[in-house]
Amino acid sequence: MPTISQKENDVPLSIIIPVYQVERYIRPCIESVFRQGLKDKDFELIIVNDGTKDQSMEMITDIIDQHSNITVINQTNQGLSVARNNGIVRARGEYILMPDSDDMLVTNSLPFLLEKALSSKADIVVADFLRIDDKEMDQYPFDSIVQKDGTSIEKTGEELFLQDLNPHECYVWRTLFRRDFLLRHHLTFFPGIRCQDVPFTHECYLKARKCLRVSWLLNIYRQHRPFAASSSHDVKKGKEISIAIAKTWELTKLNLKPELERKLKNDIYASFCYNLWMTTKLKTMPERYEVVDILREAAPSLSFDDGIKQKLNTFLYHHAPHVLINLRIIYGKIVKNE
Repeated sequence: MPTISQKENDVPLSIIIPVYQVERYIRPCIESVFRQGLKDKDFELIIVNDGTKDQSMEMITDIIDQHSNITVINQTNQGLSVARNNGIVRARGEYILMPDSDDMLVTNSLPFLLEKALSSKADIVVADFLRIDDKEMDQYPFDSIVQKDGTSIEKTGEELFLQDLNPHECYVWRTLFRRDFLLRHHLTFFPGIRCQDVPFTHECYLKARKCLRVSWLLNIYRQHRPFAASSSHDVKKGKEISIAIAKTWELTKLNLKPELERKLKNDIYASFCYNLWMTTKLKTMPERYEVVDILREAAPSLSFDDGIKQKLNTFLYHHAPHVLINLRIIYGKIVKNE
């Protein structure tokens, strides 16, 4: 690993892992952090106990006791966004990685990426991941994982945004963030919502200057089997997604180039359509209307104009939002067979 100029008490890497109700998953996650071939002096692990009520912390007590580079932050339950924000505030690393507590890191994947980051001083370094079904995790041959070629392409944030950002995969855990970049641009997670990765990732890409896109596996993404939409979605979740859409929409106020603004609006439209579809799965019409009304209140200027369909949805959103919901339900029944 290259030698870097560090301030006193700084380390090359801070790994921040929030913990809440993950007693089944947290130990494999933490164990994977210590299978990276990194010495304890090369990184710090910040575990944010977000007021978990299960045995998550007890599952990793022995690991915490064995390593001097682990810091535990205990807080009342405030959600993933606040937990990550508090971890960033405490972090001392030049780079920050934020894995999800139910996922794992590919063994020995970090040294290569960290060296790339430290030598390039890139604002963000984006890697690849494996998506594995939760039920297959216990039988998956992790020891036989073959790494990719490690090709590294330097891009501007704008290029990365246009070429690589999938609006449905705004996963922060696949990225090394330079701490100075986050602090300089006051980049934080909006508290109290799901899909907080969406506005955060879009803003990071749009404000980053030097970036690396590396063909290298970093994460093992545990794909949980989803519950039926009708039973797992509710007004609260719809509201949270609506706020995430509204926070992402605020980025249109930046002085963006036309191609960036078009891509941003199309990404937001993808989230808009997803929220609309999920809203149609709510049990009652008043609940459905409530969610779309919340979105209109949070993002009153929301507007899409890339094609007739977007223009029509925008018109209905502003002038007949309840009609928009009913048309989407009819569309689902007739066209999608839902």
